[in-house]
Amino acid sequence: MTARTSAIPVQRRSCRPLRPLLTTVLIGLLHLNASSCSTWRKPAEFDVSTLRAQAETEIVNGVKLSASVLSASESKRMFGANINRDGVQPVWIEIDNTTNQPLWLLRSGTDPDLFSPLEVAWSLHKTFDRTTNAAIDAHFDLLGFKNPIPPGATRSGILFTNPHRKTRLLSIDVLGQAQLFPFTLFLSVPDDQSYEASTLERVQQLIAATSVNYQAHTVLRDQLEQAPCCAHNAEGTATGDPINVVLIGAYTDVATALVRRGFRLDVLEFDNAQRLFQRPPDIVARKTGQGGGAANWLRIWVAPFSFRDQTVFLVQAGRPNGWRQVVREQENLVLNPNVDEVRDLLIQDLMYSSSLEKLAFVTGVGATEPGEPRQSLDNTAYHTDGLRAVLFLTTRPLSLSDLEVLDWYPALKLREIEAQRENGRGEP
Repeated sequence: MTARTSAIPVQRRSCRPLRPLLTTVLIGLLHLNASSCSTWRKPAEFDVSTLRAQAETEIVNGVKLSASVLSASESKRMFGANINRDGVQPVWIEIDNTTNQPLWLLRSGTDPDLFSPLEVAWSLHKTFDRTTNAAIDAHFDLLGFKNPIPPGATRSGILFTNPHRKTRLLSIDVLGQAQLFPFTLFLSVPDDQSYEASTLERVQQLIAATSVNYQAHTVLRDQLEQAPCCAHNAEGTATGDPINVVLIGAYTDVATALVRRGFRLDVLEFDNAQRLFQRPPDIVARKTGQGGGAANWLRIWVAPFSFRDQTVFLVQAGRPNGWRQVVREQENLVLNPNVDEVRDLLIQDLMYSSSLEKLAFVTGVGATEPGEPRQSLDNTAYHTDGLRAVLFLTTRPLSLSDLEVLDWYPALKLREIEAQRENGRGEP
């Protein structure tokens, strides 16, 4: 009996067929790299006179700051590439130091997540081309703003910041010898025509239209207690989230304090469902948690009155419900029911802004009963002690020890008494 041979042929492995393929891939990669390398050339010297001419300028105690946001075309001419489309907003600044002391620009005060020049340069690096990469690094490093600014000198350069839309609030802190020179500028963002009117323009119009200007703290307190407890829907038939915070100060100081604590303009469609004075929020700002966690929001309205020529803003402070590790759809956010916690965290946050001068509490929201939450829009609910925090903001810098607590409503004292009672009962 003879053995049968298999009808299935034996497959012999060979590397030879792969060699032409690998060679083709490598040649393709090298060709692609060679083509991409040709896209970057060191630009000709950029004339900053156009930036200087369109810049906003402010002078503080002998220090002059000029600043301008670069357009896409200006970015291409200065850097050899349009870095604006990569999520970087280059801001040209020039500091004229007429004092007799050296000055230092504190970059983190402008944007805590500032890009370094070499970080931006790295995004333009080419594979297998050290010469071009070194040239890109040198070019960006040269254009970045350099410290210090010697006495009597003028220093200019680029700050590589995260994008702001339409109008950029630029906060600059310049440090001298035991002296801080704070600057706040509103810069037009070129190439951004996404809104018919910027937030800044709308807010300025509302502030200019305010005709009632209270002078006495007692009158202001009464007005804040009588202000609407909550927002409402567009039809005025349903109650919305509570107005649990009041911010008082010049618009520049209030905006700077929020930006310095990480708040950014960010309005979502569901924010506009909340109405006060028959209009949606004038400003919506969000502060995203670490690791992409839930973002606290501030919905802000300009009040129809001011206090000692300072703008009064009525605010909803809230955050979405849920755990930060859960992926959330932005259009389905639900209000966290503990709105008092968000209010109190905002107070603590703004204490570190170096701009919080005074703190007070007033009634006006209306307390909820235990176990009986108040309904808001979209079938959400919350509970509250019924107080709204009043925060007076001024031009930085202030220290924590400068904070004055006004005895309008003894919220802090009542909490101390409550804690003592719980301690007497032996509760943890």
